[in-house]
Amino acid sequence: MPDKAGEDLDIQSPRILAIANQKGGVGKTTTAINLGTALAAIGQRVLLIDLDPQGNASTGLGVPKNERKSSLYDVIVDQKPIGDTALKTSVPGLSLLPSDPDLSGVEIELGQAERRSYRLRDALDALDQDQPPYDYILIDCPPSLNLLTVNAMSAADAVLVPLQCEFFALEGLSQLMRTIDLVRGSLNPRLSLQGIVLTMFDKRNALSGHVERDVRGHFGHLVYDTVIPRNVRVSEAPSFGKPALIYDMKCSGSQAYIKLAKELVAREKTRRAKAA
Repeated sequence: MPDKAGEDLDIQSPRILAIANQKGGVGKTTTAINLGTALAAIGQRVLLIDLDPQGNASTGLGVPKNERKSSLYDVIVDQKPIGDTALKTSVPGLSLLPSDPDLSGVEIELGQAERRSYRLRDALDALDQDQPPYDYILIDCPPSLNLLTVNAMSAADAVLVPLQCEFFALEGLSQLMRTIDLVRGSLNPRLSLQGIVLTMFDKRNALSGHVERDVRGHFGHLVYDTVIPRNVRVSEAPSFGKPALIYDMKCSGSQAYIKLAKELVAREKTRRAKAA
């Protein structure tokens, strides 16, 4: 296993990060699975919340649909405690709150229910604050702005944005920034942009380099130094129900996610030091 980078980070409460991009196919779920695995591998206790009704993060962590006896649907609709619903995965230190196809009907089911936009936040607030069970909570959001995404952003401290190195990357990012501003202004004033992760980078493609320069020019230090390369082994891993780091830890994609996890923990340590 990798070294325990970040063990000295004194986390008083879980840091909640919504992994979001309203554009599909940008490596959002892949980042959620492998960043969560990498954080666990370097000594952090992680809960991954699969907020997408498709349940790809759950499947990618080896939890088939017939084994999801309880799910995020029960938490949001029936207000079941997270502690009764989260599952341990095959990755030590990484737990999963699995998805359910029934989540797609949440918007209709909750109707005008009280605190419908805060159901996930309320469930997370109910976790033991004296002995928090997790250091990081990652929320894998669906690729759309709906009640589920609103719940994620209402619950999160910050948003981590995976951004594919393609032509329309900045256009999609500007839409997401407007969403973050909207949620901050109406539902969650603490919400911020934690960072942007460039994904599916192909060094053989001049466009990837052009997009990287544009994004770094617009967002500066908010863009992670670590870049996730386009990698066949990372793409193959979900079909085996494994994170890439378990499927092939030595591949370039896995090594990039380990580097990203260390950079994230270092950023969080710096943020806490400035806030102290």
